Amino acid sequence: MTTNTLIRTEEKCLYCGGQGYYQLLLGGSETCGCCEGTGKKPKK
Repeated sequence: MTTNTLIRTEEKCLYCGGQGYYQLLLGGSETCGCCEGTGKKPKK
């Protein structure tokens, strides 16, 4: 059984699109520096 977490669009990080990471062009991935991997828009 798998579970999916839904994030409302206004709560998603603008840089990674709510995924919490970037796909790199040469392969692999990197944690988003803006939301630190949470996928949520950082609160100011």
